[in-house]
Amino acid sequence: MDKVKEMESTFNQGISISERKNIVVTGVKKIESFDNEEFLMETTLGFLLVKGSELEIIKLDTYQGNVSIKGKIDSITYLDSNNKKDKENTLLAKLFR
Repeated sequence: MDKVKEMESTFNQGISISERKNIVVTGVKKIESFDNEEFLMETTLGFLLVKGSELEIIKLDTYQGNVSIKGKIDSITYLDSNNKKDKENTLLAKLFR
C-alpha cells in the first residue's frame, strides 16, 4: 500500500494542448466521469474539468497517470472540493432529466 501512495506522490501534473484538438494530461489519479462533452479527472493538483465537443479518450495509461483526449477543447478548469460537489450534482441532474 505504501508503494501506491509513493507512486501517486511522484506523478507530476501537466497539461499539453495541440491545436485545440488534442490534450494530454499527466498526473491523473482517477477519471471521475466523462462523456463526449466533458471529462472530470482527479489529478495530483486537484480536480480538473475539460469541456468541449466530440471528446473521446485516445490513450489511457493508469500506471503512468496519463490521459490523451481528442475533440474540440472549449475550456479547462481546476475545481476545488466545493465546486466538485456542485459538479457532481449537475451530473446527477443530467442523468435524471
